[in-house]
Amino acid sequence: MNHGDNHITVVDEDGNEQLCEILFTFDSEEFGKSYVLYYPIGEDDSDDEETEIHASAFTPSEDNKDGDLQPIETEEEWDLIEEMLNTFLDEQEDE
Repeated sequence: MNHGDNHITVVDEDGNEQLCEILFTFDSEEFGKSYVLYYPIGEDDSDDEETEIHASAFTPSEDNKDGDLQPIETEEEWDLIEEMLNTFLDEQEDE
């Protein structure tokens, strides 16, 4: 994972690189991990489709440039991410 200006490149199972926009990141003391929420850029810019938001855990490297994305493995983590996402989206609507 490359940590640019709000963009990351994610490699899927088939080895295809996908440029994604970072929605937001947050840290969880409960799980001792950082999480990133992101969505693919440019694939479906049509307004009628809902953007698919992806989430991964990540471990930043010491220089904070790169990190490794890890899949989210527990229901508790998904619940936390969903809660954070809903809070984030509510705040966006209020602005």
